[in-house]
Amino acid sequence: MTSSLTWQQLGDLKLTELDDAADGWAAVSRHADAAQERVDGDMDGALSKTQESESARAAVGRFKRLSANYDYIRTECGLIRTAVSGLSAELAPYQKTVKDALADAEALSYTVHEDGSVSYPAGGKNQLTGEPVPGGSATGSDGLLGPGNSGLHRPGQGSLYQPGEQAAGLINPNPHHAKAQEIADRIARALRQARETDERYRQTLSKLKAAPGLTVDAKTWADAAADMQAVRGAAYEFLRHEIPLDKSPAQRKEWWDGLTDTQREEYLASYPDVIGNLDGIPAVVRDEANRENLQLLIAKLEGQQGEQAEARLGGLKEIQHQLELNAANRLTDPKEPPMYLLGLADEGTGRAVVAFGNPDASRNVSAYVPGLGTALDSDFANNDVKRARDTAIGARDKDPSSASIVWLGYDPPQLGGVDASTLLSNTEVMSAERAENGAPAYNSFMNGLVATNSHADPHLTAIGHSYGSRLVGAATQEAGGIPGADDIVLLGSPGVGVDKAEDLGVGKDHVFVGAADNDPVTQLPSQKEVGAAGVFSGGGPLLGYLAGDIADQGDDDIWFGKDPSSETFGAHRIKVDDGPRPLIDGQGPTPAHSNYFNPEVDPESAANVAAIVAGHPELVTSEKPR
Repeated sequence: MTSSLTWQQLGDLKLTELDDAADGWAAVSRHADAAQERVDGDMDGALSKTQESESARAAVGRFKRLSANYDYIRTECGLIRTAVSGLSAELAPYQKTVKDALADAEALSYTVHEDGSVSYPAGGKNQLTGEPVPGGSATGSDGLLGPGNSGLHRPGQGSLYQPGEQAAGLINPNPHHAKAQEIADRIARALRQARETDERYRQTLSKLKAAPGLTVDAKTWADAAADMQAVRGAAYEFLRHEIPLDKSPAQRKEWWDGLTDTQREEYLASYPDVIGNLDGIPAVVRDEANRENLQLLIAKLEGQQGEQAEARLGGLKEIQHQLELNAANRLTDPKEPPMYLLGLADEGTGRAVVAFGNPDASRNVSAYVPGLGTALDSDFANNDVKRARDTAIGARDKDPSSASIVWLGYDPPQLGGVDASTLLSNTEVMSAERAENGAPAYNSFMNGLVATNSHADPHLTAIGHSYGSRLVGAATQEAGGIPGADDIVLLGSPGVGVDKAEDLGVGKDHVFVGAADNDPVTQLPSQKEVGAAGVFSGGGPLLGYLAGDIADQGDDDIWFGKDPSSETFGAHRIKVDDGPRPLIDGQGPTPAHSNYFNPEVDPESAANVAAIVAGHPELVTSEKPR
């Protein structure tokens, strides 16, 4: 079925009525949002905090279902509002084209017929007979080649011919013909474009309807995800081209600040994944968008098979659990920092950016980049997210105006079944490519923190752990360095790509390095040693490592350049625990590599990192460089 819209209907269409309908759906969406907030805040929160009975827990469950219903209603009504508004916005220029063409025809005393053809009067003289050239009719071309276009004509000549006929190639001597042809073409092309738009939105709006009853479950959210894709496909021209994807974070913030509340609702309803991952958008807005996108991504992955889909689904569900746990903890523990979901996507190995503490309101903000083997899975949601939380809690003890972020915005090297003997044979780990590819995205994120922070000169700390330190090193070498960075912390680093701390752009006194004596990643052989020892020969990587170390004792080069913990590098080495020995202490090949943030296992290291993040380097305990 295709649209039967006529040029008369297009010209007479009252777009204000569509706008009014869109505003009505927006109002319903806002009412649902307000109702959800009341349920979550007034009823769910109060009841959960004060009541412990079985009936109270059952009531909380009902309130949560009601909250989910309101959330779904808000989402669907927002999508309908965007679709209707998009239809109005896209039809407006086509309507104007038709109205302008009709006005031009009237001014010239031409007649526009029901089929869109334009009749014109006699004009000019026949050069052979001297008689007036008779009037005629011009049929418009809709701009497409095909049987549906009855107005094909030779451009610029105005010699009308039908499909299948041979063009005469003669210019019509009546001067009115070319003008009538141009008017007819404008009407035909505007009508064709309007019909395409009308049909596109008709198909989209027909999908935006819920099944009988309202049980908001995984299937319901999967349907909502499909609805969102449909609206985005229909309203592509209306919305996506308005989002400043190619602008700086500061320009994006200016754009967002200049929108009306209604416009913001449109973008959040139709583009939660875009707005939620757009650097320069305020943290509370990104959090709202990504919590919505979290539901949609979970629904999308629920029906997929395969190890990767299952791992990613596990990570998303665990993040969802952490958000719920954070909300519950904050009801009883005033020291629990609020959790913000600043980024979420399923591209590559997965994307997730999680903050503890509001990075826009905090004076001190850190952004930690994880490394080897990190992906959007349950390990990330349990371990890397916990590192950000632990750092935030430690920093807020020293300065309450502190926030800590874990930034998984790139594809770290993956380590399937890694052990000490396979570490150096993993080509992804041994290459700086993924770090260098991810550096621009990290700098964009840091630039966004500067743009949205309410303080004139916030204190920003870039933290890189493991391979993540190589990304931080690469980010410092981008034009202008890491935006806003005051301090850099490198933990468990295999090298950062530069040989001097002063080359990182923040001053060597602002570069801090933690390297556990039993962390083998901080003592990898240099590429020169690897070549000399024949690591990739029959001796194997581990033997090559030992041989290279013995052959060149005291060398302070490791895989990605100078050892950041060495005296030659010139950074401030912080005190950390030596950690368990690889394999010997029965905790696996690299147990000391994962303890730097953990206040239970390595309290001194965790306290040092927190002190740097809080802007109190005088509280840091030092260790002699290697």
